[in-house]
Formats: sequence, structure tokens, C-alpha cells
Amino acid sequence: MALIETPNLDMLATPTNPNAPLRPGNFSTLSEALDYAASGETGTNFYSGRGNLTHVLPYSGLKEQSVNLAKRLHGLGLARGSRVALVADTTPDFLRFFFACQYAGLIPVPLPISIHLGGHQVYVNQLTRLLENCQASVAMAPEGFVPFLEEASTELNLRLIGGPETFASLAESESPLLPLESHELAYIQYTSGSTRWPRGVEVTQAAVMSNLSGIIQHGLQVQPGDRCVSWLPFYHDMGLVGFVLGPMASQLSVDYLSTRDFAMRPRQWLKLMTKSQATISFSPSFGYELCVRRLREDSSNESYDLSNWRIAGVGAETIRADSLGRFAKALEPSGFGPQAFLACYGMAECSLAISFAPLEVGIEVDRVNADDLSNNRQANPIDAHAPEDEVDRVSKFVNCGVPLPGFEVEIRNDKGSALGDRKSGTIFVRGTSTMAGYFNDPVLTQDVLSDDGWLNTGDIGYWVDGSLIIIGRSKDMIIINGRNIWPQDLEYLAEQQPEVRPGDSSAFSVTGPAGDEVAVMVVQCRETSPQKRDDLIHRLGSRIQKELTIPCYIELIPPRTLPRTSSGKLSRSRAKSDFLKRVKWESLVPALSLSA
Repeated sequence: MALIETPNLDMLATPTNPNAPLRPGNFSTLSEALDYAASGETGTNFYSGRGNLTHVLPYSGLKEQSVNLAKRLHGLGLARGSRVALVADTTPDFLRFFFACQYAGLIPVPLPISIHLGGHQVYVNQLTRLLENCQASVAMAPEGFVPFLEEASTELNLRLIGGPETFASLAESESPLLPLESHELAYIQYTSGSTRWPRGVEVTQAAVMSNLSGIIQHGLQVQPGDRCVSWLPFYHDMGLVGFVLGPMASQLSVDYLSTRDFAMRPRQWLKLMTKSQATISFSPSFGYELCVRRLREDSSNESYDLSNWRIAGVGAETIRADSLGRFAKALEPSGFGPQAFLACYGMAECSLAISFAPLEVGIEVDRVNADDLSNNRQANPIDAHAPEDEVDRVSKFVNCGVPLPGFEVEIRNDKGSALGDRKSGTIFVRGTSTMAGYFNDPVLTQDVLSDDGWLNTGDIGYWVDGSLIIIGRSKDMIIINGRNIWPQDLEYLAEQQPEVRPGDSSAFSVTGPAGDEVAVMVVQCRETSPQKRDDLIHRLGSRIQKELTIPCYIELIPPRTLPRTSSGKLSRSRAKSDFLKRVKWESLVPALSLSA
């Protein structure tokens, strides 16, 4: 039996009068939620990079095929709670295997498909470490990725490795299925690894169902007739929880474009939104920026209809208000309204979402005195109407709204005391959606999760009238002569140069020969003229010296060479590691002396 059947290529529409009313949150497990979704008329559609519909899988068919596959997995005789590693390409098979695990009492572990992190061997090594960490018993990959998986698991003695057809040939067990219960793990979600090696977050059924309830009812306020589009990877928390589990649990149809196809043809996202008249779609800031770039390069003047797009969510990385503004302006003729933008804050350690900004108000930017923030950790506001050249150095941060019900949030100083409005500190959260821990890593779990349930997010932020403002990751902070300098400030100055695009720079600090910290920024540059490259370095260095009063070593590297995480975020920690492998101190110190 093939797991992918010949699809009926009639796109699943969004019923105007669904047979079953929305009742999100009234489930204790993901299998119960799929049972509910299967009673309606909605489901999933998969598209190629050329915009062709390739597979249609209603939730009713997903349940039937998942149960069938669960019986085959059950026949392997695996212990309850055994891990099933799934290389998570954007295909119907991932959905079938993920939910088959739910019905069979097994724990699915989505693994990344990215091979742009350094090539074949780097990807194989990454898979090996993840398979070892999650202690997988079996592993599945789409046919094109099976050779990577086989190579990665050579020394690991897994029970079974293969593609969907390998598992389709298994005999069905006659024993009754015992789906995972609310107190058990629903899956293990690996973090993107933007600041350290990815960690396996243990997400219980109760935690993810609580988070889904908050997202559906409060964050998005899902309505009958809503429809979703997503190109986010299934192995990322926003892609999995937000656009696999969320639509299923609220009985919404969702149209999928693979992440790779989006990266190659970002306008397909807009075409798919137009074709399906979808109402909900999310992206990190870089996705919106990538669309704008391609629209500028496009001479075909294609028309889109985005008038139904009521929620254009943005999160997963530092939110760039300027990028969103350019997107809204470029797509205004297509009916897109900037009020559709919805800022949010979350992390895999909390299933997905922690806070949402209000609906239908767009992006709200808080302008603060950057020097007060760096020197005193005080986010003093600057008059929004004051001209830029008449105020002190300004930092801009996006309001990410209020915490979802079920979360307690505190912003604490270095001594652990809770802070009031406009005082920056580390964000701590506690609630029903918080992780059980990091799988197979009790030491790291104890480092971030207290006995009474408070999670140290590692993020820095501040309150404004009950809303969260996110500054950045504490591990990314650059400390020069006792001053706190955010890498985003350096990267913003780089992006003001005509040669540098948003997302083409990465700032961090390194320890100098004398033990002092030195600011460094690596910038992707397409310019080949030595004179023009030198001009960019000196111009940017002078701007940093003027704005931040610090020297900064600037290195220009070729396009598309800055390291990214499996979810597409820039990785400052890897950029720093790569930099230290390339640059010797004897060349760094003279350059800093010249720029000082």
C-alpha cells in the first residue's frame, strides 16, 4: 500500500457553512483534535514551486491514513513513548507519520531538511547528533533524503530506517491502538539553534493543546471561513504548531508551499494567497522583505488580490518595522492593508506563542533613547513626532502585545527582582504551555527551568502599559567598556548603506588579545571593486563611531555566506565562530586602530 495515493486535484475550499462548529481548545490531545477535524469538510492542499496543486489531503483522509499507518508502526513492537524521527519535508507523508505516532503511542521528532548549513557532510553530522540526542528507535525521510538518513544512522542501530514505502510494506498489528494521553509528550521540538546547539524541547499534549487554545481563541480569534497559507518549515515551531496543528484543531483548510520553493520564488506566496483568498498567513520579517526585493526585480507587473488577508503575522526573529512598511506600500494596490500585520512573541519552549499584539491595528513601534537603554537599562520614550535629527540616538522596537491567558510573565533584573514599566531585563515566563524540559539534558533544563515552573527565556525586553517589548537575545548582547550595545543597532546602521540589504549583516563581539571585548560586524557585499569596498568599510565604520562611539571591525564577505539556522534565521553565534576561523588578530588589531 502506497502512503501517497493519487490525489483528487480539486482544491479543498473553505466551507461557508461548516458542518461542525468551531470549538477550539475542547480537546485534551492532538488525536482528539484530529478526530474533530475529520468530521468536517476541510483539510490540506500542497503546491509546487510553480504553483501547481500536487496533493489534496482532507482531515478525514488524514485521520484514516494515520490510523492505518499507526497499526503498522504498532506492529514493530516499540515501547510506548519510543521516538520516531521524521525528516520533515513539506509533504502529506509528514502529516501522516506525525499523527500516526499520536494514535500509536509513539513520540514524533521532526528533523530539519536544510542542507545549506555547510553541505552534505555537515547535514549528515547534524542528523547524527539529533538522532543520538532523541534516542530514536526508527526514522523516516522522504525518498530524496533517505541516503542522508542512512548515512547519519550508520552507527546508531535503529530498528528501521527508510522512506514512506518502507513503512507501507509493514504488516498491520491486530492489537488495539492506545493514543497518547494528555500527560504524555506530544512531540519533541528541536530549537533552531540560533545561539547554541539545537535543544530538544519536550512538549506535552496538555501544553500544546493549551497553547493552541490561546492562539486560536485569543491571539487570532479564528472565525468560520478563515483559511491559511504557509511556507514555514514543518520542523520549526511556528510552522508545526502555527500552521499544521492550529488549522487542524480549528478545522481550517491550509495551503502549503515548501520553504525551499518560497525561497526560490517568493511571489508564489502572494499568488497562493490570491488563488485561495486566504485570510491568515505568517512569516518572519525576512520573508516579507524577500517578497519586496523580488517585486522590485519583477518586470511582469503581475497583479494580486490580497484583500482577504486579515492577519499577516510576524515573529520568530527581531521584527523589522521598516521591512513591513515596504511590503505594505508595495502591495497596497493589491488590497493589502498595513492593519493586517500582527506582531507576536514566542518560542518552542512555550509550545509556540507567549503574546500577541491587538488585531487590526498593525505594527506599533516604541521609539526610545538608545543611550539611556544601553547605559541605564531604561527605555525612556522619545516623542514620536520629533524629527530624527532633533533627538538623541534612537532605538526602535515593536510592541508584541499582551501575554496569552495561562501565562505569567515577569521581567527581572540581574538580582532576580521583577521590574516595572520601561525597565529592561530578562523575560521569565510560567504557564500551562511551558515545556517539560530539554530531552536527555537535565543539566540544561535545570539552568533555565526553576522548580516552581519559571522559564528563563534568555530574551531581553521591557513592559509598556502591560504590553511586551522585545529587544533581543541576552547572549547576543555586545558589552563594550561596560556599555550594553545591541547587535541590531550595528546591523541597522549597515542596512542604511545603499550596498547592504536587510539581513545581510551580523554583529557580535570577540575577546581581544588584552582580554577586552571588540565589536565586529560581518557584512555580505556584492560589490567587487576594491576601492568601493574600502569606501563602504570606512563609511560604515565612521557612522558606527559617530553613532555609538565605539570602534568596530568590519569584514565584507560574499553574498549568501552568512550562516543561518534551520528555520532561516541569521545565526550570530555561527557567524562569530566562522569569523574567528578566518581572521587572525594580527590583521584585526591594526584595522581597529585605524577606525578608532
